[in-house]
Amino acid sequence: MRKLPNIKILDEKNSVLHKKSKEVVFPLNEEDKRRINDMLLYLEMSQIEEEREFYNLRAGMGLAYVQIGILKRIFVISEELEDKKFRNYVVINPKIKSASEEMIYVGEGEGCLSVNREVEGIVPRHARITVEAYDMDGNPFTIRVREDIAVAFQHEIDHLNGILFTDKIDKNNPYKDMDKMREL
Repeated sequence: MRKLPNIKILDEKNSVLHKKSKEVVFPLNEEDKRRINDMLLYLEMSQIEEEREFYNLRAGMGLAYVQIGILKRIFVISEELEDKKFRNYVVINPKIKSASEEMIYVGEGEGCLSVNREVEGIVPRHARITVEAYDMDGNPFTIRVREDIAVAFQHEIDHLNGILFTDKIDKNNPYKDMDKMREL
């Protein structure tokens, strides 16, 4: 069994989660590089059943720096492609350059490692987005993501802007405009 990285994820009640994160200045220091790798390992372990159960983790595929209490515009996503094989994204200083008109939502509802409760309702998201960002070495890149990865990117970018997915659910009508969007 791998050793679980020491990652402490803030709960939604923590006001830091509603603060806007600051642009990252390159080069990254060694501490940030280690932290990014720890976050990716944590996410992978949370998606592998044996490790998730052993450490009593909730499964997650994305984590923003603000969720560990650091206001820097960095997030990571670990996408399980097949059993125990992952594609990792390290996204620094992201900017959404374009977004599809088509809107989607996660049918079973979005989740968040900072929100430890069931949440009723849907979160409108763009089906496809193009994002400009930087990698760990400060190299710029442009990526076009779609479907569930587009949802994950938008969810994490919201974190960097101090927004939780629960803030995007209409309190009076949690399933508002559901008929105008496609379910994932």
